[in-house]
Amino acid sequence: MIYQFRIFSDEVDLFERIISIDSEALFSDLHQAILDSVNYKNDDVTSFFLCDDRWEKELEITLLEMALNPEEDTWVMDKTRLSELLEDEGQRLMYMFDSINERALYMELEEIRSGHQEKALCIESS
Repeated sequence: MIYQFRIFSDEVDLFERIISIDSEALFSDLHQAILDSVNYKNDDVTSFFLCDDRWEKELEITLLEMALNPEEDTWVMDKTRLSELLEDEGQRLMYMFDSINERALYMELEEIRSGHQEKALCIESS
């Protein structure tokens, strides 16, 4: 399956990215595709959050293993496939790229279609 995400910002008017990626890719692949599409460096601690319909954070997928309790379930980008946590069109995510200042990009799983895609692509940028 191929996932298509629409990404927008609450800081920049008319900011939008559309990223297409295989559902079996890792969250770290999506992370890198986002960084590439906005020309950010890969030097900050980032996280994805699955969100509800009101953009309230529900589940965190971290860049680095940060669990203090080994019995606690944790989700790490380079060990978690998109298909493990995402399965419905319209599902919302937040990409927190600056946790100190709580800066984020907002994402929606806009389309799921059949097929396979080798590499994540930013197919629209504005």
